[in-house]
Amino acid sequence: MKNNDFSRPDGRKFNELRPLTFTPDYVSVAEGSVLVTWGETRVLCNLTVQDGVPAWMAGRGKGWITAEYALLPRSTQTRTPRETKGLKGRTQEIRRLIGRSLRMAVDLHLIGERTLLLDCDVLQADGGTRVASITGGYLALALGLRPLIESGAIPESALRPPIGAVSVGMLKGKAILDLNYAEDSLADVDLNVVMTRDGRFIEVQGTAEGEPFTENELENMLYLAKKGIAEINGLQQDLLASLR
Repeated sequence: MKNNDFSRPDGRKFNELRPLTFTPDYVSVAEGSVLVTWGETRVLCNLTVQDGVPAWMAGRGKGWITAEYALLPRSTQTRTPRETKGLKGRTQEIRRLIGRSLRMAVDLHLIGERTLLLDCDVLQADGGTRVASITGGYLALALGLRPLIESGAIPESALRPPIGAVSVGMLKGKAILDLNYAEDSLADVDLNVVMTRDGRFIEVQGTAEGEPFTENELENMLYLAKKGIAEINGLQQDLLASLR
């Protein structure tokens, strides 16, 4: 990488994550709950465990994971109206991304006919809300499934190792890790990457906003994403280990 000297408005290096912390059991009545604080972004992830699955899955002995996502009205610089007359395309796309990603975190054949419903509510948005939802969503799943594992209702192997997600992009010709809103709004390329702990890709979403990107630039962005997600997985594991 040639951009070791590249600095950003908030003082971070090109390959540096924003400060990332997780507050477990933020909502006491949810089966699993985590508040993700990622720079100035805050996302509350709550898990509900329900008996039964959608009608089209009934009788298969298999579970299901689905997700909902919402920007709260004053999570943004100006008020975002509530989506009371139907979901926007962006909201639907993010919900599907979170659900697809987190279905890779659980062996659905081992949880029985249960539905794991994850609510991701953005309390404050400063970039990276979808990757924060996936990253915190894994922890909410892990916390919510613990009682079922401990009681023997489902095997420990039902929960797979951590998955994480991060944004990367190209800004002024430089590949950078973990874009905040100001950087995202100016970036030539915006990429969201979801990976397993062992370095396999779950999803890569990339768009050239300003200029098309080269194969070499893509490799640089994926290199940064892999580095960042390894750090994120470490934080996830530290939290779960501290709660045993």
